[in-house]
Amino acid sequence: MLKLDKSFVKLPNGETLAYVELGHGPHRVLLIHGNMSSSLHYLPLIERLPLDQFHIIAVDLRGFGDSSYVSSFNSLTELTEDVAHFLTIKDFHPCTIAGWSAGGGVALQLAANFPHFVEKLFLIDSMSYKGIPIFVKDATFKPIVGKVYPTKEEMATDNVQVAPVVKALKDGNVGFMEYIWNLVIYTGKKPDPEANKLYLAETMKQRNLVDFDWALVNFNMGTGSNFQADGDNSISKIKCPVLSVWGKKDITVLEYMVRETIAALGDKAQLIIYEEAGHSPLVDVPDQLAKDFIKFVL
Repeated sequence: MLKLDKSFVKLPNGETLAYVELGHGPHRVLLIHGNMSSSLHYLPLIERLPLDQFHIIAVDLRGFGDSSYVSSFNSLTELTEDVAHFLTIKDFHPCTIAGWSAGGGVALQLAANFPHFVEKLFLIDSMSYKGIPIFVKDATFKPIVGKVYPTKEEMATDNVQVAPVVKALKDGNVGFMEYIWNLVIYTGKKPDPEANKLYLAETMKQRNLVDFDWALVNFNMGTGSNFQADGDNSISKIKCPVLSVWGKKDITVLEYMVRETIAALGDKAQLIIYEEAGHSPLVDVPDQLAKDFIKFVL
């Protein structure tokens, strides 16, 4: 497994973003991770990209991995602006942006709000452009569809999706977090023991779970309400080519979520479905993922 050391960039807002960088090719690529992860979760893709053709940066978002968490946040817009500052300081634009899972939301917002930074957009099992709902649970712990938490503090008490994960991260309960990954992420294959140990170590560095979950439920680039927030129709501002890939065994991001984003993007977007992959094509079908990514970028 490739060993990568992280570097750091101080942003004007006081945050410091950690990142890994390699390659010397002409095609610049920025990789944005999702929830419960970091830049190093992209290793299976990074290892398969030709370094003479690609210049690759994978970044840790605020409060993830080895990046700082000086200030709390309420929206993905704030994390998107962090990344925009980072790209400006690094003079790393325009580039292809890849976003996995919730990182797809940051990638979508970058393409909408900072179009001059984004040449192409590659979405990997990306969240919907209408956000990820967390509904209030009934007495049997099942979601009451349409009933949302009015405040971040009340959402933090959710005893299914939020509070148990916050406790596990605070307590350093690696076993519980591994259980979560195996339950909802690795529904196809599982990483080898060495890689799994690294990924879990990166997962346990997360400090922002409540902020991030609140940002996801309030994320809405569409029109109308997503139950939690009204949309701003910023999805209509995305003009670059988009390729979305999705694993058919994914139980975290469902097919309708991916297809509604594709429909909103229109003819500029295409979808590839991996029959044998779950929420992490990075682990399940890394060779095919890399092949499709290289073809799209080049």
